[in-house]
Amino acid sequence: MNTTMISSLNFTNMPTTASSLFSAYASLTAFLMLANSMADQLIPHWLRSYLHSVLPFFYTPKSSTLTLIVDEMSGMNNNQVYEAAQVYLQTKISSINERLKVSKTPRQKTITLSIEQNEEIIDAFENIKLKWRYVCSESKDHHHGDGDKKHFELTFLKKHKASVVEAYLPYVLARAKAINEEEKVLKLDSSHSGSVDLEHPSTFDTLAIDPELKSMIIDDLDRFVKRKEFYKKVGKAWKRGYLLYGPPGTGKSSLIAAMANYLKFDVYDLELSNVYCDRDLKRRLLATSNRSILVIEDIDCNAETENRETDRQVQRSSNNTFSLSGLLNFIDGLWSSIGDERIIIFTTNHKDRLDPALLRPGRMDVHIHMSYCTPSGFRILASNYLGIHESNPHRLCGEIEGLIESTNVTPAEVAEELMKSDDADVALQGLVNFLKRKEIENNETKDEGTNKTEDQEAKKGA
Repeated sequence: MNTTMISSLNFTNMPTTASSLFSAYASLTAFLMLANSMADQLIPHWLRSYLHSVLPFFYTPKSSTLTLIVDEMSGMNNNQVYEAAQVYLQTKISSINERLKVSKTPRQKTITLSIEQNEEIIDAFENIKLKWRYVCSESKDHHHGDGDKKHFELTFLKKHKASVVEAYLPYVLARAKAINEEEKVLKLDSSHSGSVDLEHPSTFDTLAIDPELKSMIIDDLDRFVKRKEFYKKVGKAWKRGYLLYGPPGTGKSSLIAAMANYLKFDVYDLELSNVYCDRDLKRRLLATSNRSILVIEDIDCNAETENRETDRQVQRSSNNTFSLSGLLNFIDGLWSSIGDERIIIFTTNHKDRLDPALLRPGRMDVHIHMSYCTPSGFRILASNYLGIHESNPHRLCGEIEGLIESTNVTPAEVAEELMKSDDADVALQGLVNFLKRKEIENNETKDEGTNKTEDQEAKKGA
């Protein structure tokens, strides 16, 4: 090669005048033309074509972002990440979004907004910028129907892949679960009449029971739902049994509704009178879902469950008969192998009539006595129905509390009297009159009982 040409390419000592720059440019052009001519002569055509095709691959800069595709379905099952993203992204809609879908079901209290096709949602997590995009395309798989194929695209910098997969997506799942629990419509399932929405308004705030008892129940429920790993560690099924006992009208059903509303658990009402055999019992109980309360009311009224000796006699005559043994075996056996976070509640008006096998820990862990109305219970009812608070009590409250302490009256009876008028004076005076009549009736009943006892003793003496 011409040494003069090469020396002219020495950029270190390159002059800066216009004529010198033009001379340098001409020398560089001549060098490139010479190099290209030599390449045409020395490199075969096929090799030159190959080099032209692969060189762009090496010199094209790679993208610094990564996009995760979150399909609606995972095989034949719903994709939980997709469902969680749907719920979560509704909380991230901002003023930059231009197209939104609007919906509202009869049970929803507010209008729901969600993103339309090709809309983007910008999110941030631990200083990571993330972009969600909703995509809906026509399905090409004719074997799975003509529905559209839906997915989310989640785009972020590649260097954050581990943080997104290990921390951000679990966070989205957890937030979606919490949102669903807040907006959950509770269900009341009955073995006789099917499923309906549970719209009972009872809460622990409105429940007219002793404050200490209320606090104990809430603490026990909180402790139960937080101990999943503990139950697993000790090898016990994650379930809790309660027995509610006391006279009718003392608020057993209201307590169950308050527990369901507090935990956001569905309620399954098992009517034993409609259960005809142990196999039928198992089928019904296996249909219950996780995070549910199984209620067996008035268990003392079911003759088939009163004692195990009767069960054994009945079972000898028929293998298709419902029995207490079948119920206990299911709770201790199959119940332990299905589902999580279950509460089972038995109610009775007569605890003394129950088989001792039902009462032991593990079946009925907590026994709750639903007593007659107390002064503290009355104060709650007065607040609920008439807006009368302890800080500003009515002039009749003291008299009413004294009568309640000396009279067996249920919260339901007190509530019924308070509902008779919106005028606090009228309603409370009516309650005073009712309690006085109740007190007289109770005294007369006691006197009759005393006279009967004396007569029986007199007859025995004779």
